[in-house]
Amino acid sequence: MAAAPVTFESLRRSLANGQYAPVYLLHGEEGYYIDELVKDFENILSEDEKVFNQYVLYAPETEPAKVMDLCQRLPMMADRQVVILKEAQAIRADQLNKLHSYVANPAATTVFVICCRGAAAKGKDLLAAVKKTGIVFESKKVRENALPQLIMQYVREKKMTVEPKAADMLAEHIGTDLSRLYNEIDKLTGLLGPGAAITPEVVERNIGVSKEYNTYELVDALAAKDAVKAFKIIAYFRSNPKAAPLVLAAAAIFGFFADLLMVYYSPDRSEHGIMETLGLRFSIQAKRYVIGMRSYNPFQIIEIIGAIRDFDVKSKGLGSRQNEHRLFYDLIYHILTAPGKI
Repeated sequence: MAAAPVTFESLRRSLANGQYAPVYLLHGEEGYYIDELVKDFENILSEDEKVFNQYVLYAPETEPAKVMDLCQRLPMMADRQVVILKEAQAIRADQLNKLHSYVANPAATTVFVICCRGAAAKGKDLLAAVKKTGIVFESKKVRENALPQLIMQYVREKKMTVEPKAADMLAEHIGTDLSRLYNEIDKLTGLLGPGAAITPEVVERNIGVSKEYNTYELVDALAAKDAVKAFKIIAYFRSNPKAAPLVLAAAAIFGFFADLLMVYYSPDRSEHGIMETLGLRFSIQAKRYVIGMRSYNPFQIIEIIGAIRDFDVKSKGLGSRQNEHRLFYDLIYHILTAPGKI
């Protein structure tokens, strides 16, 4: 039976419980999780123990031989020492691989942490050695469609609530930069206090996102075939290019219609059934799919999905020289008038 993958949450729990491996490799595109874990490693020792037993090194400035020498030392007046090697993604694979001789036989009294922030670890020999003697954590980039759920989870941890539309507004405006995203939520926590609700009005007032002209509202307008509202929103996007990157708006529209097609062929198309099928938490999220089924049949949806893919290709300059906003206007018009020819 294969071992369960190491997650951010499981690794934090084990550190909080005082369960330490001799070697850790933290690598991957998403820097936020690596930064948070490093903070946990930096707090393993007491302040008094840190003086002689904690070393924070930077790979581009430190020879592998020096790193290994420090790791092999015995702790002074403490049960263990902690050695953290940062910026390991910035050195060549052959340099990183030199550490594998220590990692293959690590000291039991050292917690050695190798951080490759923002990139996968390049040293194959090192990676193989860590898998045998320690723990590898890959910090993967968060998918855009997972952001609203992550926002809701983080807000709950702050003892607050967030409306689905407000979560989508935050996700759309900030994107997958988790450090910035959680920092904005922390600011709202400080302003509102525990027990408060983050509403679209709160996001608009404090973060500067329009509660009327955003991708969430555009998808709602398309679901209802509200052409007037849809074209008002895309006109706003054109005059305010930073309000909503069109590639992200197109991705949100694609996600809605892909899910709508899934709902059409699900056995239970009630609000409750839609929530079960799509893993939604709030009935208000399911209502747009009920409305969407009244507005579009499956043949139209398939045609629309094809049109969105066509927009994605042309917006990258392949097969078209038209302005991105012109292409997006044509896409919205196509969606609202799709005859369902496939």
